Amino acid sequence: MIALLTGRIAYKSPDHIILDVNGVGYRVLIPFSTYYELPEEGTASLHIHMSVREDAIQLYGFRTRLEKSFFQLLISVSGIGPKLARDILSNIQPGPLAQALSQSDIHKLSAIPGIGKKTAERLILELKEKVKKLDLDVVPASEARQIPEEGVVDDVVSALLNLGYKEQQVRKALGGLDASTGASLEELLKQALKVLMK
Repeated sequence: MIALLTGRIAYKSPDHIILDVNGVGYRVLIPFSTYYELPEEGTASLHIHMSVREDAIQLYGFRTRLEKSFFQLLISVSGIGPKLARDILSNIQPGPLAQALSQSDIHKLSAIPGIGKKTAERLILELKEKVKKLDLDVVPASEARQIPEEGVVDDVVSALLNLGYKEQQVRKALGGLDASTGASLEELLKQALKVLMK
């Protein structure tokens, strides 16, 4: 089982990267939180969760062990698959997520795309005590990286649609954001998610 990969970033997008490990390219699915922390190029190490299904083997990568631990907690809940778990971590950081679970904040959890009230209640029921065992003291701060302005908004729209938001919601959220000031993809994603999570 693959638990950790270190290699050169051959390709990077908001939902996955291709990591070149000694000439072998691994496609690794990632949440936004990991995307924010990865350099545009160079070497990276990711903590890996390998999901094996009858029709596919998928790798999910995380910059920190905490993210991976949270991901594995989420998929232990009935009805939460790897894709939804990754989407949850793309919408909310481990710290605020742990807080929402420990405070039984159904409103905050059900605001995440793909999580209805019943799923939020199930998450709280099954994870409220478990999250207390995670080490949440060290949560890395995201570093915004500048990327070319052209196509940034389209990339943000695509990423948010992949997370389950409707195009009308996304366009409305982006309507009040200013992409012309050299804002990076990460910055616009964060701003848009703040608007969408209200």
